[in-house]
Amino acid sequence: MSSKVSALDMPDVPMGQLPEHLHLQRTRVVCKADAPIHTEGIQYSGAYASIGVDNSVGVDSFCKNFKVKVVRLTNDEIEFDMIGIDASLANAFRRILIAEVPTMAIEKVLMVNNTSVVADEVLAHRLGLIPLNADPRLFEYLSENDAPNERNTIVYKLDVSCKKGSPRVTVKSDQLKWLPHGSELQMDSHDISAKAKSYTSFSCIQDSLPEFSKKPLGVKFDDIIIAKLGPGQAIELEAHAVKGIGKIHAKWSPVATAWYRMLPEVSLLKEVTGDDAEKLVKKCPVNVFDIEDLGNAGGKKAVVANPRACTLCRECIRGVNEELVELKRVKDHFIFTVESTGALSPEELFIEAVKILEDKCDRVISELS
Repeated sequence: MSSKVSALDMPDVPMGQLPEHLHLQRTRVVCKADAPIHTEGIQYSGAYASIGVDNSVGVDSFCKNFKVKVVRLTNDEIEFDMIGIDASLANAFRRILIAEVPTMAIEKVLMVNNTSVVADEVLAHRLGLIPLNADPRLFEYLSENDAPNERNTIVYKLDVSCKKGSPRVTVKSDQLKWLPHGSELQMDSHDISAKAKSYTSFSCIQDSLPEFSKKPLGVKFDDIIIAKLGPGQAIELEAHAVKGIGKIHAKWSPVATAWYRMLPEVSLLKEVTGDDAEKLVKKCPVNVFDIEDLGNAGGKKAVVANPRACTLCRECIRGVNEELVELKRVKDHFIFTVESTGALSPEELFIEAVKILEDKCDRVISELS
């Protein structure tokens, strides 16, 4: 009489090591022609305890596996890989970059004269979206109880007109002039004998401060069109910029775009040669595949030349090619692309996002302790 053998003791299920199909399910998203599979993350620490595999995440293992690799860096854009993190953490970085890293933006517009075709509120909105060349880390937040001063407010002036009989005038962002002394407009007062007050309370001139003396607080781009004036039209206003974050209004968002995607893995299940290779190469719109000449043997075959460029359009696995190509995504490898609006450089944005996430974690720990 043969004795019963436990499934866990069978040789095809090695203790302390995941079988191939479970390892694939844990670490990869497999992209089929109709829909992806294995999209969910395995979060439970004891998911594989029965076969001796620890699925928990510890600080030591995280520090060992986590990596950041910068792939491309320009003045306005950065592409980098974050390896060894969960999608929830990657998404936290994305949301912080968009909504919680502060910048300076025009918040209050005092209209003196506007006879252009652009309504006052539309003009104020356009001004708010102009990126300012001001480091937000040098400024404080302006609360309801604070007076606008040199540490929390930047004042700009716009005074442009088009004389009668002259051609149309294009008003651009470079015509916004920084007022380091503060507001030049006087507040209305019912007391005639009272001393006139301006809309700001600067205790010193902004350009006398060391952090602003060498870098004027202008606009980032000089060629942004604000409005167009016809003969006899004019715009005169004063704009006050303050510190804020993107979750309050999009004008304070420091990024034009911040997005990520999982690292693609493209593999050929069979050798694709001849005309089939040519058809496969032409099917891909981003040139993931290329043709390799077989040399003396004659003929040619398809090879995976640039898997990172794959956008998962799945054109290569539709129809007869589904049995030839396999598309996967690595669950813990994220390709980030961040484009700055100009206030902070792309690499500084990432560092500020890390600091904000660190502060959030510290607050949670302090509340739990």
